[in-house]
Amino acid sequence: MSEPTEAEAEPLDPARVREILTRGELTVRGRVTRASNAVLLCDAALDGRSLACVHKSVAGERPLWDFPDGNLARREVAAYEVCRAMGWDFVPLTVLREGPWGEAMTQLWIETSEDGGGLLALQDGEEPEEGWKAIGLAEVEEDRTALLVHRDDPRLRLLSVLDAVINNADRKGGHLLPTPEGRLHAIDHGVTFHTDNKLRTLLWGWAGEPFPAEAAEALTLLAKALDGPLTTALTPLLTEAEITALRTRVATLRATGVHPEPSDEWPAIPWPPV
Repeated sequence: MSEPTEAEAEPLDPARVREILTRGELTVRGRVTRASNAVLLCDAALDGRSLACVHKSVAGERPLWDFPDGNLARREVAAYEVCRAMGWDFVPLTVLREGPWGEAMTQLWIETSEDGGGLLALQDGEEPEEGWKAIGLAEVEEDRTALLVHRDDPRLRLLSVLDAVINNADRKGGHLLPTPEGRLHAIDHGVTFHTDNKLRTLLWGWAGEPFPAEAAEALTLLAKALDGPLTTALTPLLTEAEITALRTRVATLRATGVHPEPSDEWPAIPWPPV
């Protein structure tokens, strides 16, 4: 991406960002070749203002046998709407729009920290060092393993709650976007909202522990939103059964008050994990 001009560097309110991403003319700047689906890096330009964004068209999606309903683009938008209803901004502003290749998800581009934020690490030994949570053993070279860990970071802890809510089946390390300003964003929410329990994530460090107060409050906000405008927003994006399952997960999380634990019926950690 090219460096923004002085005018482009001025902050915009979310409504204006949404308008540019939804209505702006798209110019393709490149493609993320490592992605399993077609992911384009674009500029969206409207009325003299341009924003860098990620554009994923439905036409470029690879069909998934276990997600036969709807499409990944709409699930990504649904994840943004749910996150916003919880009062959080982990998911960058995401819209559904028509693009050059038909219906697509367009998401605000996030500039990340050059050092990756230090959220994941490999450590020797069988127990994590202070300030870290264990994920599992990883083979780093022939006949040598190391402990893969994530930070005991309150931002990651809240994100793990969001993942439980949306039933995220693919929370990898590469989906975590820490910014130079100290914020944390998360991307790639296409395989979410399944009616079956499919939670697969790196963020199991708090499994079985009570939710922090901020998470409990966010779940209360979400439950109220599902009785009103949020369900209206989700209806074009998800099936009725998926919205019902979302309500059930939220009610269960509020009733138990603890971080869910991994199931022994399927791999709990995505592959590759990063």
